[in-house]
Amino acid sequence: MIQTVMALVGDIGGTNARFALVKPGSTELTEIVTLKCADYENIEFACQAYFDQVGIKGVEQACLAFACPVQQEEIRLTNNPWCFTRRSLKEALRLTSLKIVNDFTAMALGMLNLKPEEKIQFGGGEGLTDMARLVIGPGTGLGVSGLIKANDDWIPLASEGGHINFAPIDELDVIIWRHLHSRFGRVSVERLLCGQGLVNLYEALAEHTRFEPQFTHPSEVVEAALNATDPRAVEALDRFCRILGTVAGDNVLTLGARGGVYLCGGILPRVREFFLKSSFREAFEAKGRFVGYMESIPVWLCVAEQPGLVGAAAALFNEEVAG
Repeated sequence: MIQTVMALVGDIGGTNARFALVKPGSTELTEIVTLKCADYENIEFACQAYFDQVGIKGVEQACLAFACPVQQEEIRLTNNPWCFTRRSLKEALRLTSLKIVNDFTAMALGMLNLKPEEKIQFGGGEGLTDMARLVIGPGTGLGVSGLIKANDDWIPLASEGGHINFAPIDELDVIIWRHLHSRFGRVSVERLLCGQGLVNLYEALAEHTRFEPQFTHPSEVVEAALNATDPRAVEALDRFCRILGTVAGDNVLTLGARGGVYLCGGILPRVREFFLKSSFREAFEAKGRFVGYMESIPVWLCVAEQPGLVGAAAALFNEEVAG
């Protein structure tokens, strides 16, 4: 095996750890590999497995994006048992430079590098050029970030917006909230807007209709919804899209994101046609006196393969991004 002059970039969530190599200063990915987090004791073992798989001894520089708060010395993933310190990881991988960023900070930077064919517009106009943009996406968890224009650069925001309180809008939302409150106590929007959130929604609707739940995995709920074989699964996925629209709209108002909204994460591209026919946009715009404000805001569905890795590559040499 050889030592490479390439840099390592990673996008690490609750389920998957995605890695690639990039040339310094470039966002062009090579040697892309996805590993299952559950197969490895901690991040350094996953990194070493990646090096072994692509046939290199190691790297000197790395930028890794994690689905958790990353401001402290100790990094503890939210939906994954991995825990480590910056120093221990840098020493274990023999790095001269290590940057650690939030996964949706990287995702936000990735949105700036999308090709036209890698995004689908879902309503709205062109957006206001220099205004803030929202980045939000359900996967293993719910990621939320933003992009703020500063002179000629865009600064990504590190956020834990997936953990805000879920606010019911109608009677069915209240029923769902009560079901989740009895299980978890506090109900954050991530309890609904992620893979497990789909299962939570399905189980809440099954209980409400006095039906014994048939599915325990997100993929089962999605398959039944797309094939229309279970009305509770169909309603769960539609409610998922509606609640995402409400939450995205609330974040637009909070951030002043009149530049547009990027929707990303692993779930939506898999249900693209269902999503584009869903009540997302209706719920997104349903902001009372601010309907007109919301109607003009474009929403783009990201269908790129590896936007988080591209964003990590962009963050590696971006001096505006702390890590």
